[in-house]
Amino acid sequence: MKRINEYKKLFNVEPDTDLKKLKTTYRNLVKEWHPDKFQADDEQAKEAELKSRQIIDGYHFLVSISPETKAANEEEYNKITAESGIADLKLKGQLLEVSFLDGSTYEYFGVSQNIFTRLINADKQLRFAKRNIFNSYLYRKSKKGTEVA
Repeated sequence: MKRINEYKKLFNVEPDTDLKKLKTTYRNLVKEWHPDKFQADDEQAKEAELKSRQIIDGYHFLVSISPETKAANEEEYNKITAESGIADLKLKGQLLEVSFLDGSTYEYFGVSQNIFTRLINADKQLRFAKRNIFNSYLYRKSKKGTEVA
């Protein structure tokens, strides 16, 4: 959640900001902080390099969790969470990473240690995740599935 709030603050976006406004903000920030605007030996050149990377990462991240992106990928997400089993689970802070048997990986934000423990100890992890995680937490696809021949 810290990462989300950091990027939203950087882009100064509201929860209901659409992709068009996000893209405009992104372009303006890139113009302002592009490293080529500064001399190579200037202190601000190094800061601009870091800031531009942060802007690019933030943009891609915010696009991946936007309502428009989620709506466009909803059919695929529902199919994966309904049909594909869970291959692996990792909790880093409050970020739950779920790898599915089809090779795709999703990140769920704000998952507590208590929920993770209950998931791990569940008789049927997929059923528990369907009921308590998949549609309850903000998520994004972090890795593409790999085709198995």
